[in-house]
Amino acid sequence: MLVIPTGIGCQIGGYAGDGLPSARLLAAASGCLITHPNVMNGAALYWSDPRIHYVEGWALDRFVAAELALEPVRRQRVGVLLDAGIDGDLLLRHRQVIEACRSTLGLTIGPVVTTEMSLEVSLSLGPSGSSWGSLGRPGALLAAGEQLKEAGATAIAVVSRFPDDPGRGALAAYRQGIGVDALAGAEAVISHLLGRHLALPCAHAPALAPLPLDPDLDPRAAAEEIGTTFLPCVLVGLSRAPNLWPLAPGRPAPPAGALLGPQIGAVVAPAGALGGEAVLEALDRGVPVIAVAGNPSLLAVNAEALGVKVLPAASYAEAAGWVLALREGIEPEALRRPLRPLP
Repeated sequence: MLVIPTGIGCQIGGYAGDGLPSARLLAAASGCLITHPNVMNGAALYWSDPRIHYVEGWALDRFVAAELALEPVRRQRVGVLLDAGIDGDLLLRHRQVIEACRSTLGLTIGPVVTTEMSLEVSLSLGPSGSSWGSLGRPGALLAAGEQLKEAGATAIAVVSRFPDDPGRGALAAYRQGIGVDALAGAEAVISHLLGRHLALPCAHAPALAPLPLDPDLDPRAAAEEIGTTFLPCVLVGLSRAPNLWPLAPGRPAPPAGALLGPQIGAVVAPAGALGGEAVLEALDRGVPVIAVAGNPSLLAVNAEALGVKVLPAASYAEAAGWVLALREGIEPEALRRPLRPLP
């Protein structure tokens, strides 16, 4: 499992899709990688790999806790939930993306539902500087999601209207590669809320007015500016996202071939961001956690602060080496020097 928390300014994975190369490498090393939309979503860019399973953050936490199983599927029927606050050319662009993904990629999409009223997304920053946000009308989101589920959607892509230019200085810093994604925290709130309520794969795409061209753009920010919407990667990711299978006494057993939390062989996370629910649950269960020091963020919740043991990695390339060692049954201690004698 690869976890890169959203909205905390990670140097890798803190932008749209710049964690994808690391995910591809870890998928090749492991043969089966579970990760979340923050890692995979590259706006107009995406990467489809049957070894990579696209799981929203709430469901990912529940999977590690053995409360959900993941059932790989060939395809999902992706319902699209549009915020009533999107209008004009921006709404038309999103509808064109839907039709393009149907005709060009052959995705199963529909129905498309618009909320009864604007969701009223607001953005803010937490004490650490990480991004956060809230919904003025969460009931409208849930009602539209219920409508999509009742109409046969098996996964849901949410597009909500976000405030344009959230703090001119913060946006400029982000585009120059030295800021935090101001949208990410609110996106997580939306997808967590809907995924938990419906128990369906969900992911979010913000609707924003296009920005003026910047000739000095940081390469990691470029994916977000080459298209007019963030929706293509979300539709592709959800099109083969695994089904969520609740595990509880009295409920049917998951189908053969479903992925189960106890099967996790390793969790890879930034060395300073080990305080998330999935990582803590893995540590409690004795699952090896590979902490990547080469992906700093605003946080400093590291192994020393938690008093836990991890496998340290300087980069995701080194993390892939640890994954290969674990997969082949090689004792990690045998790869270190000095090699201490047994007591």
